[in-house]
Amino acid sequence: MLALSRKKGEAIIVNNNVEITVIEVKGDQVKLGISAPKSVPIYRKEVYEQIQEANKEAMNSTGVEALKNLLG
Repeated sequence: MLALSRKKGEAIIVNNNVEITVIEVKGDQVKLGISAPKSVPIYRKEVYEQIQEANKEAMNSTGVEALKNLLG
């Protein structure tokens, strides 16, 4: 993991097309602004984990298993 220090108004660039800017620091909370192409999905980690879990459950459902068996 890369750890960086940034002040309010400062930013970092990820992969040449994603900019993350510190908008506000208040107590133990940091507000970030993220600029990225629409094709780049951005999720809070807890939401991303819920999506991944739902995808795993869907893959394990009997309908998908039947389709896997049908396709070989």
